Amino acid sequence: MEIELVFIPSPGIGHIQSTTSMAKLLVASDDRIFITLIIIPSQFSSDASSSYPKSELDRLRYFHLPVGDQTTQQTFISYIESQKPHVRAAVLELTKNVPKRSGSRRRLAGIVLDIFCMSMIDVAEEFNLPAYTFYTSNASFLGLLFHVQSLYDNNKLDVSELKNSDAEFDVPTLTRLFPARCLPSVMISKEWLPSVLARARTLRETKGILVNSSGEMEPQALKFFSDMKSNTPPVYAVGPILDFKTDDGDEKGTEILRWLDEQPSRSVLFLCFGSMGGFGEKQVREIAVALERSGYRFLWSLRRPSHLRHMNGSPPEEFKNLEEILPEGFLDRTAKIGKIIGWAPQTAVLESHAIGGFVTHCGWNSILESVWFGVPTAVWPIFAEQQFNAFQMVEELGLADSEMRKRVKEMKDKLRTALLDGGSSKAAVKMFVKDVVENIPNNVF
Repeated sequence: MEIELVFIPSPGIGHIQSTTSMAKLLVASDDRIFITLIIIPSQFSSDASSSYPKSELDRLRYFHLPVGDQTTQQTFISYIESQKPHVRAAVLELTKNVPKRSGSRRRLAGIVLDIFCMSMIDVAEEFNLPAYTFYTSNASFLGLLFHVQSLYDNNKLDVSELKNSDAEFDVPTLTRLFPARCLPSVMISKEWLPSVLARARTLRETKGILVNSSGEMEPQALKFFSDMKSNTPPVYAVGPILDFKTDDGDEKGTEILRWLDEQPSRSVLFLCFGSMGGFGEKQVREIAVALERSGYRFLWSLRRPSHLRHMNGSPPEEFKNLEEILPEGFLDRTAKIGKIIGWAPQTAVLESHAIGGFVTHCGWNSILESVWFGVPTAVWPIFAEQQFNAFQMVEELGLADSEMRKRVKEMKDKLRTALLDGGSSKAAVKMFVKDVVENIPNNVF
């Protein structure tokens, strides 16, 4: 029997690449599995498919939704909601037109939702399909999400009232008390907390949650989720899921990697703050002064700050004239030891022998990549769950402290072991597939 899963990633190349990597992992794990990714066009692009990955596997394909009237004044949540009729039509078409192999049956086994597309659970229910979630962040933060929702629903505790508080509280997926000041901005916002709570409640309705992590990296979190008392869906730690295909073969990427090849081993500090991270001109000048005074080699991915706040607005842009925002003469004085770039082929950079440290915004993918390549980090969270991730890296895992190089090396070895045959992540993938098969509805196509 063949199994068809439909994935609905959040729009944006980062989420789509992560979901593609997850889909490839599942397809490679079992010959029965076929996957279709329904691609929602970006809210800020007129091209439904530009720069999106192309499938190289015959059991993995993309279904691009049409680009309609795009109003950038919409919130991200309302934009996703507006796509629901298109997703519903796409699933209906898939049920009618999925190609069949002779002599075989294929069953539509379920819909896998991105965390920001949880409202699409309505579509799964309309087609009587099990809904699952692919959670691109870590298991510990997933536990915080459930915990905040439980505190509100069961104990009438509103964490938004802890804004600017020095309070600390227990989070069941952490071994240490968690400071309220590290809560993400959407949780301490009276305006956005209801959406966070609603997302957590919907998550509880799903059949299971795929998490981009491993038991080796988050033992406390996985212990919590394995306890029936957690009252959560099964959590499958199938990571680390990393996308090693980059565009480093283009002219800019080649130039960056060539420059790194010329530097001594572990001599370069890499500064990169994700696809949505950037700084204003005053902060840029302060960073530049610090880098010059340090005397260390550096590779700095420098971009304007994003207008994206609470999932509104547009992504960051490149600075047009660096000399206008950097200290006078900075580029000339640091020409032999430093390089400032815009976009960065991050995985290829972190893999370079020249990188000795990584200043990161603490996006979960960036954390996994730094650990995978054994690069110590200095944390600089900006928004979203990055404050939580920074706390986890420093306090919970000890991967960003004074002994971090040794600890990072140990965790690097553990992550790679998790993906081997017999490893914890391989076992989690098999368990997920087994549970999907057991939850298949009766509708056959």
